[in-house]
Amino acid sequence: MSLVIDSSIALAWLFEDEQSEATEALLRRVVEQGAIVPSLWRLEVANALQMALRRKRIDASFRDASLQDFLALPIIVDADTDAHAFGTTLSLAQACGLTLYDAAYLELAQRLRLPLATLDGELRAACRSMKVDILPD
Repeated sequence: MSLVIDSSIALAWLFEDEQSEATEALLRRVVEQGAIVPSLWRLEVANALQMALRRKRIDASFRDASLQDFLALPIIVDADTDAHAFGTTLSLAQACGLTLYDAAYLELAQRLRLPLATLDGELRAACRSMKVDILPD
């Protein structure tokens, strides 16, 4: 595994209006080298796709195919996310003004000393303040 990815990056791979050369390069990197995500990632991705379905941005077949595509990627779900929720993750959320959900990504990247790929502005700012490498550059 070469990096931590959040749901904003994963969703950008699916929607043409959110894709960029940088997000496509990250997808290639994940395909080649793998990635790791906190245990909440699958819930966040599935929820975002379900909301897109409700808003009629996608249909159910697109949602289901996208979820299968994600399952085919070499993405490891971190088994220790929960163990850090009431400690380090909560402290990072407090210190950086993040939700605990976003802080879970930061905690994982920090713990594993991996860069974090995100498009979320607040999470990117928190990475900078905590000296965690951010992708895309």
